[in-house]
Amino acid sequence: MNWLKFVAIPLVLSATAASAEVAVVVHPSNAASLDQAEISRLFTGRGSAFNNGSKATPLNLAEAAPARAEFDTKVLGKSSSQMKAYWSKLVFTGKGTPPKELATDADVKAAVAADPTAIGYIDAAAVDATVKVVGKF
Repeated sequence: MNWLKFVAIPLVLSATAASAEVAVVVHPSNAASLDQAEISRLFTGRGSAFNNGSKATPLNLAEAAPARAEFDTKVLGKSSSQMKAYWSKLVFTGKGTPPKELATDADVKAAVAADPTAIGYIDAAAVDATVKVVGKF
């Protein structure tokens, strides 16, 4: 039975590591206050402005990024495959365009830091002073 410890412990640790905290970030000058519903509205194309009226430009991570699946599940309440189907339908019917995709946390952070209208999400461990966190999930 001692061998079970050697199998179970790595499995528990890898499951914990796979569920990283996601930080939703905006430009440091952005004064909008955002809750989960507002963030979801922006990332599903149901809105194009922050709640203070200023333009919002949502930025997604690439599908392969671990934080993308976490964001889709925790913030949008859908799996990544459900979000892909959602956007496919909107694009096909001409009713929407998905957020621009960037490859890495560093790419999203740099784009948000350079654009006061941008909103994105990254692994919470990647946050620094170049962006402002408006939510952690």
